[in-house]
Amino acid sequence: MKTHTANSQASINPTSALQVLIDGNVRFQKNLKANRNLLQQVNDTSSGQYPFAAILSCIDSRTSAELIFDQGLGDIFSIRIAGNFINDDILGSMEFACLIAGSKLIVVLGHTHCGAVTAACQGQGEGYVAQMLENIQPAVDEAAEQYGVLQGTDEFVDKVAVANVRIAMATIRKKSSALLQLEQEGKIGIAGAIYNVKNGVVTFL
Repeated sequence: MKTHTANSQASINPTSALQVLIDGNVRFQKNLKANRNLLQQVNDTSSGQYPFAAILSCIDSRTSAELIFDQGLGDIFSIRIAGNFINDDILGSMEFACLIAGSKLIVVLGHTHCGAVTAACQGQGEGYVAQMLENIQPAVDEAAEQYGVLQGTDEFVDKVAVANVRIAMATIRKKSSALLQLEQEGKIGIAGAIYNVKNGVVTFL
């Protein structure tokens, strides 16, 4: 598989970018990999990069976007933070990816059995951890309203993870007028997804 160039990036639209990720995840589930020469990609990207997507995911060691979607060097921007929530710096990274570097798709990728989400549900953490978990609290509150009977279960944690992804997507659209305009013009897509750590499957919301 060839490294993305300015021409190949320009030829991708939000829908086809999403399909590339879906196809890559199918390969991952089947323990297959696209045929790519990583050393050649190092050389090809040494003077520039043309990623087609920007993916916000958790820092969880099981959720590397490059592996989950079978992508190589120069293919995607990978943005990672515990709990995959949105803050101003992450929004700036997304705007850089789309406005300056030409990416066509933003994906907010949560996952099942998320440690950060679990900690937020249980009110754990001190210092900067507690400060970080405050960003996930709106999702805990939202899920509690809808699925309060499940509180204290693994299923509830996963419901919070989904709510957290949806809140992140809404925050992108609310806080970044530039990204919202690009989406409305059909120049980029904004998608949410959940990765299942038990079977490797990514489900787009």
